Amino acid sequence: MTNAKLQSLPWQEELLSSLEVGIVVLNEHFQVVVWNQFMENHSDIRPAQICGQSLFAHFDDIDENWLRAKAEPVFNLQTPVFLIWEQRPYLFKFGSNRPITSDSATMYQNVTIFPLITTDDGRVDRLCMLVYDVTDQAVGKLRGERLNEELQYMSRIDGLTGLYNRRYWQERFDAIYKLSRRRDSNVTALMLDIDHFKKINDTYGHQAGDKVIQTLATVIQQCIRETDLAGRYGGEEFALVLPDATAQEALLVAERIRTAVLNTQVQHDTHTICFTVSLGLAPFSQQTRTAMAWLEQADMALYDAKASGRNMALVYTG
Repeated sequence: MTNAKLQSLPWQEELLSSLEVGIVVLNEHFQVVVWNQFMENHSDIRPAQICGQSLFAHFDDIDENWLRAKAEPVFNLQTPVFLIWEQRPYLFKFGSNRPITSDSATMYQNVTIFPLITTDDGRVDRLCMLVYDVTDQAVGKLRGERLNEELQYMSRIDGLTGLYNRRYWQERFDAIYKLSRRRDSNVTALMLDIDHFKKINDTYGHQAGDKVIQTLATVIQQCIRETDLAGRYGGEEFALVLPDATAQEALLVAERIRTAVLNTQVQHDTHTICFTVSLGLAPFSQQTRTAMAWLEQADMALYDAKASGRNMALVYTG
């Protein structure tokens, strides 16, 4: 179908103009033969400006090698090709129809490319592209995926501190325990809590207590590695797992946290609050039969640290 034929058949031109689908016909040299109203509206390029010219001369953001490779089976095998937005958001970079209300400034597109047989010997020397605006569907799906990710994140995170919550931390801890049993690796569990936390709440109020907990969470994050696992275990109590760390290496981390807390002040209203923490450590041992038994060892070391005067870190000795 050529431009001349389109012009001689007004009903065809009217039909192509009324469709809410982009229609582009290219010859084997990727020169534009047909450019319908949809394409004109979204590109601000009139048919007279683009027909007879290379598509790539007007759309330099289209990867020419990629599109030629996609079109090869259309020309040579007379096989349709489908481009979906999940793989490539768009072929033509058009603005969204609803730039203010839409989550996307760009139109998402599905594109169907199919052969047009126009030679007497049945050879394909034209291809037709149908460009569909699927922005609403794409944005809806992406919004749903984003919501699911946010819900998944919220289900794992403690709202006050931003650390893992107890349930998710426990799941990860159990998995680390099983892996440690198989590999017999150096891993240390650590429990810590705030000394005399009830006194802080009673003296300054629960909002001040929350600030102290948040501050401790920040200190912990600053003192550990990205590969370490930190969570709020409950109230003012926190739990950590330090992979690839012996008891002595983990003790250095514990002392780093303890010292950082000692040098930290929390401002609440007109009050300056200082606090300390106690820490208990338990290196992994093959003799420990369950993950909870391992964590209880760290908790026992924490109890010993508190009984010994607080503001210290002790390693479980059995």
